[in-house]
Amino acid sequence: MKPNNTIYKIAFSVILVAAMFVFWDCTGKNDKIINEGIIEFDVSAVDPNHPWAGMIPSTATLKFKDDKFLLEMSTMGMFTTMFICNQENKTLTQMVKFLDIKQACIENESDINKENLGYKIKWEETKETKTLAGYKCKKIKVEMAGDPSVKFDAYYTGEMGSENVNNLSPYNGVKGMLMQYRLKKMGLELQFTAKSVKSADVTDNIFEIPAYFKIVNKAEIEKIFQQF
Repeated sequence: MKPNNTIYKIAFSVILVAAMFVFWDCTGKNDKIINEGIIEFDVSAVDPNHPWAGMIPSTATLKFKDDKFLLEMSTMGMFTTMFICNQENKTLTQMVKFLDIKQACIENESDINKENLGYKIKWEETKETKTLAGYKCKKIKVEMAGDPSVKFDAYYTGEMGSENVNNLSPYNGVKGMLMQYRLKKMGLELQFTAKSVKSADVTDNIFEIPAYFKIVNKAEIEKIFQQF
């Protein structure tokens, strides 16, 4: 008895559809999309004549995992400053380590919002893109809210980190990881430009303050910088 042609057709259709799903799964997946890893940034002072410009490091390391990140900068391996942002707890922790000084201050959401007002920006999306550290990044046009004559470009990618990664920063609303941007901390405006990205396992304990750090208020942290 000859096989029914209808059965052949149905079987062929099933195999074809299955093959299409396999092909889509293999080619449609973007291996660059990560929610855990390490970004290395080049760092420069926006104003090279600033009194603190000479002490800033030329690079910074950002370790991120889901809604948390740790930004670390070190000058000659001696003076280290770190920022831990926890989106879930809505806190920003700054830590300073220099010789026998090991201090940390914790800012809550209201503190952070107040500080962001000192670097209030306006930004708008564009259709322009450029590649940074191997990632296609979208360009936004930025201007200072208090001085519209100050304008610059920033770039972000939606291929890593969480969508709300910038919720506690002046770039609130930008839906992706910033790869080139400016930020002002402790009175010094810096520009960060991503130069490499590595997918890596990031342990949760790096987002915690080490037990040997002393918790102080922000004024105490600022005194350390003023001494220099």
